[in-house]
Amino acid sequence: MFYWSKEKSDLEKLQKRYCRLMKSSYTIALKDKEKSDSINEEASRVLIEIKKLAPQKS
Repeated sequence: MFYWSKEKSDLEKLQKRYCRLMKSSYTIALKDKEKSDSINEEASRVLIEIKKLAPQKS
């Protein structure tokens, strides 16, 4: 059987997770500032990992 979709790379997975966390942080910020801050902090850690894996542009 053929698979039409390819496996996602680690970078793509991290980018999707970062996007999901930032959206969640934004929507929760209207109700609970502390929880939003903790989610935003986790997103920042994911962004650091993304920067490590992303190819450097000159």
